[in-house]
Amino acid sequence: MKVQQQELPLGCSVRQARRNDLWTIRKLVLSAKLDPTQLNWSQFWVIECQQKVVACGQLRNFQTAQELGSLVVSPAWRDRGLGSYLVKHLIAQATQPLYLECVGSRLAEYYTRFGFVPISWQALPQSLKLKFGISQLAAKLIPFLSVTIMQYQGSLSW
Repeated sequence: MKVQQQELPLGCSVRQARRNDLWTIRKLVLSAKLDPTQLNWSQFWVIECQQKVVACGQLRNFQTAQELGSLVVSPAWRDRGLGSYLVKHLIAQATQPLYLECVGSRLAEYYTRFGFVPISWQALPQSLKLKFGISQLAAKLIPFLSVTIMQYQGSLSW
């Protein structure tokens, strides 16, 4: 699967986050009820529309792997392709095998169209097992919590 980059809406651009974006990133992440504990502004990319950050996503670095995480689009800017644009951009920026974890089958289906496939916890590189193992334990303790671990297996190679 080749990742095709689409156009952003007029007045929007993608850029690496800056230190002064941290509070906006935190607000976006908290609004989506995502884990706010490992937010490193220097690993984020943002989409800015009309001089306002409206979407963010993080490409976290681990030994021998990277994680796509904290992907959020502000509710007022959803359904315009910003999330898809950001996913494709983060995939293109990755320099090592790329993984993610998501809650719910709907999100897993979303990421499948970009070339991510579900994998088992055992198939993870050692550097990600502890981090992703915590969410796997939570999913066992809370029966309705469905956590899927995925690896990018599209056309990019590292």
